[in-house]
Amino acid sequence: MSVTQSTAVERVRVSAEHDWYESAGISLGIRVGNLVFTSGQAPVDTQGATVGVGDFEAQARQALANLSTVLTNAGSSLADTVKATVFVTDITQQDVFARLRAEHFPDEPHLAESFVEVSSLADPEWMIEIEAIGLIR
Repeated sequence: MSVTQSTAVERVRVSAEHDWYESAGISLGIRVGNLVFTSGQAPVDTQGATVGVGDFEAQARQALANLSTVLTNAGSSLADTVKATVFVTDITQQDVFARLRAEHFPDEPHLAESFVEVSSLADPEWMIEIEAIGLIR
């Protein structure tokens, strides 16, 4: 069996006006062909400050807003999200996130999602982080 190497697909860094992850040395997202892969979007504002300390819903809304910004800057959108991985520090917040998911991802077919409890995230104040794969039309 032989494998033929095809032309490499360019990887394009996705950023935002105030790139809240630049100082960490990571990209908000990477666009490859007609897909965008986001880094985990945390509950931070454009200056990198945590939003909604102790308030899961406020943090989830901020993480979703950040996810929307990254996807939009890559030429995608929440509506074009095909897969999301949601990391939370308290699995009992699943019902809150289910309500927000229905609000932010109402279209069918529904996106593929993993909802995972972790012992901690990069910042101890964070209660949620969301990464996604979006389609670029």
